[in-house]
Amino acid sequence: MKTAKRLDNIPPYLFMELRNKIAKARADGTDVISLAIGDPVEPTPKPIIDELCKTAYIPENHCYPTDEEKGMFKFREAVSKWYRERYQVKLDPAKEIIALIGSKEGVHHFAMAVVDPQDTVLMTDPGYPAYRANIFLAGAKPYNVPILEQNNFLPVLSDISSDIAREAKAFYLNYPNNPTGAVASKKFFRELVEFAKTYDIAICHDNPYSEIVFNKQERLSFLSVEGAKDVGIELNSLSKPYNMTGWRIGMAMGNPDIIAAISKVKENVDSGVFNAVQYAGIKALESETQNIDKMLNIYEKRRGFVVDTLNSIGWVYIPPNGTFYLWIPTLNGESSIDFATMLFEKASVVVAAGSSYGKYGEGYIRISLTVSDKRLQEAMQRIKNVLK
Repeated sequence: MKTAKRLDNIPPYLFMELRNKIAKARADGTDVISLAIGDPVEPTPKPIIDELCKTAYIPENHCYPTDEEKGMFKFREAVSKWYRERYQVKLDPAKEIIALIGSKEGVHHFAMAVVDPQDTVLMTDPGYPAYRANIFLAGAKPYNVPILEQNNFLPVLSDISSDIAREAKAFYLNYPNNPTGAVASKKFFRELVEFAKTYDIAICHDNPYSEIVFNKQERLSFLSVEGAKDVGIELNSLSKPYNMTGWRIGMAMGNPDIIAAISKVKENVDSGVFNAVQYAGIKALESETQNIDKMLNIYEKRRGFVVDTLNSIGWVYIPPNGTFYLWIPTLNGESSIDFATMLFEKASVVVAAGSSYGKYGEGYIRISLTVSDKRLQEAMQRIKNVLK
């Protein structure tokens, strides 16, 4: 039986490949430590779990979710309040917010909502692999916009030719950035809004790491810039700030026309987020913000430990100020795959090869800080033993 041709251009999903690789090695008896996937090992705060348990016992919540694809109004109100308090962004919960089954589905639904076959869609390179896959699923053509270290891993918008910009229908980008850890400024976001208005480009700013910043870096929303809601949306998630990766709850916010289009896609694809999970999300947004500071303290210590270890081996490495990832050049200019393979084979440590994120990720690896302190220390000692 033949499958759809639209799948032909989509490479195997990076993280599924890594999981399969790890599972096989562990089945063979190898003690593998994975630093490749950003999945916090610390549990979801107990009050959030308690709220899920309490509301899961309410029979009404066993029916289709309230407001189905849009998300219950109480959840959207909680998102609106959270954005107003943390980013000084005003959002109409009726028209400018929609609940998501994790922000990753928002990446897909944005493409389905605004992109037609054969359209050109801009995306950063390196970039989250799901952007490229969903551009292909929409039948469109990705155009790689380099983000380079000499430009603080920000796209230089003036380097995008006017011909390409006029062709482009949409633009995927995210700051704090996965995989590089780079952060953006309001100045950059203003330039992005002006660029999008000039060329009539819909922006999808994917912002699930909005809270994970260091060194007193300002937390920013793309929507905090004047005119942002005229040109695009922002995705966010409860996964990272509240250790809720497996709960699959996030939100899309911004331009009401794009939000309405995403709603139209969703109403034909899924039936929304389980009410009890939405109630737990409300609990997180309203009363569990202390978990963000707790996790930042943990990540900051791990971050310092890894950087000190790398610099003791031979790197001269200063990380950017965002996310719980470290985007690290290979030690002696090795290729990303060769270096990652060497660490796996000689140290039983898995890191993500930078080339998996695009052409301009070559020469880097990505390390996640979301494993336990003990396992992180063991992993870094193994790496040190191999490279010293």
